[in-house]
Amino acid sequence: MRVLVTGATGFVGRHLTGFSRAEGAHVVGVARTPVLDREAEMAGELRFVDLTDRERTAKAIREARPDWVFHLAADASVARSWAAPEETLQNNLSSGLSLLEAVRVEAPSARVLVAGSGEQYGAVPLEQQPIAEDEPLRPQSPYAVSKAAVELLAGFYADVHGLRIVRTRAFNHAGPGQQEPYVVASLARQVAAAELAGDRRLELRSGDLTIRRDFTDVRDVVRAYWLALEHAREDVYNVCSGRSVPLTDVIAELRRRSSVEIVPVRDPTLLRPVDVREVSGSREKLTQASGWRPEIRFATTVRDALQSWRDRLASAS
Repeated sequence: MRVLVTGATGFVGRHLTGFSRAEGAHVVGVARTPVLDREAEMAGELRFVDLTDRERTAKAIREARPDWVFHLAADASVARSWAAPEETLQNNLSSGLSLLEAVRVEAPSARVLVAGSGEQYGAVPLEQQPIAEDEPLRPQSPYAVSKAAVELLAGFYADVHGLRIVRTRAFNHAGPGQQEPYVVASLARQVAAAELAGDRRLELRSGDLTIRRDFTDVRDVVRAYWLALEHAREDVYNVCSGRSVPLTDVIAELRRRSSVEIVPVRDPTLLRPVDVREVSGSREKLTQASGWRPEIRFATTVRDALQSWRDRLASAS
């Protein structure tokens, strides 16, 4: 089994390349730029390709000869997409088009997973939650618009060109190795930094902690992606836990696992121009198609995210 992963040095990509190797696959990772990270460099066969470059993308697919392709690469920050909407839209859509066209020409029999986002649904009334795949899309950020556009493009390539494409919409995910500005990573990093500095009290900078999100551990997410390509037919599937968690639960878990006194402080600069108050998704379609269900408890996700930041900050110091 030959597997190609775009965005291989990113948060999800690193976990997926490791999972794929553990499953016995020969993994070819694709990343945009070289990294100064030994762990990423050791992730197997790694190629540096700007996916907006059509010729280099086609060459990478041709040489990799993949049986499966996981397209994870994207400008993935919702916050940054508000600051650079045109760049986010252009990069994500152009990269998706370049990859799909390369697969069409160079590896038309490969199965492809195009990773989308639960952000594509936008604000869904509580009475219509948990959100199922037939819910109309109403993206509420430039990032979400870009992911919806790539998903539509993937559907076009499946319908018109016959590519074997599974499209996923992953809701919030977290875990070890995640970078800021994502909420669990941001809060965990602040606590780890305070511990390392020997602080007894921490004013924890956060956005709106009253909102609720559907979190899944990244290690469960990559297992979902693998099982989706292994078992599910070509369609659209949510990847989520099926329940919403208040962000105050993140604070509670961090307090349980640290001796630092944590005092949340609302930071207006961390608030989004538009924010959805509560989100929960339905995972039933993917569970029925592949047998996947999340296995890692949210408390474990927060614990491992905190320990990951402790290790990284200690190493850097």
